[in-house]
Amino acid sequence: MYNIAVILAGGMGTRVGGEVPKQLLSLQDGRTVLQHAVEAFKRVECVDEVLIVMHPNWVEQAKPLLGGKVSAVIAGGKERWESSVNAIHWIMQAAHRPIDPQEVNVLLHDAARPFVSERIIADVCRALETSEAVTVAVPATDTMYEVGANKQLHRIPDRAMMYCAQTPQAFRLSVIDRAYRLALQDPNLQATDDCGIVHKYLPEVPIQIVQGEPENRKITFKQDI
Repeated sequence: MYNIAVILAGGMGTRVGGEVPKQLLSLQDGRTVLQHAVEAFKRVECVDEVLIVMHPNWVEQAKPLLGGKVSAVIAGGKERWESSVNAIHWIMQAAHRPIDPQEVNVLLHDAARPFVSERIIADVCRALETSEAVTVAVPATDTMYEVGANKQLHRIPDRAMMYCAQTPQAFRLSVIDRAYRLALQDPNLQATDDCGIVHKYLPEVPIQIVQGEPENRKITFKQDI
């Protein structure tokens, strides 16, 4: 199987604040959030290629990362799912490799998770050998509340059944392409992640869970930097 990692860096990260997207902010070692995410996938042997999906106004700032496994930087969309669709379309149309959707896997990863480990990535690749859809998650450690519209407690789910989603979320190219083709026909399309798209529009496709890590956290607020 040919594994393509897609680093989704199309957002502005407004909750972090500042004049540049959070994925271009530098961490203590001087490397940007985006660099950390890209390099994590470049280091793992099972990843054959890396594609960066960048906010349209900041594509040029990501181009210095081109080379080696990083094949292209393309523009993302207004919503996260639009960036995923742009990546899928690019992969399907790319002329530099023979495309057989049954022989290509796509690993979709949030650039805002810069500390994803090589172990997680390798485990996702391994899971894709037998599964068409894979996600990364960690068991919930806090009690979870389901609330109503009035912000009052409605229900307390069984915590043992609750997991917190992470990325990468990975799929056979044929599966994620088919799921989004169906989703784009839905006038009420709403999605927060790619697994949600597959789960809703291809419910017959089982999604395997790979154990995540607390360190694979998402940078959301300024204090996270």
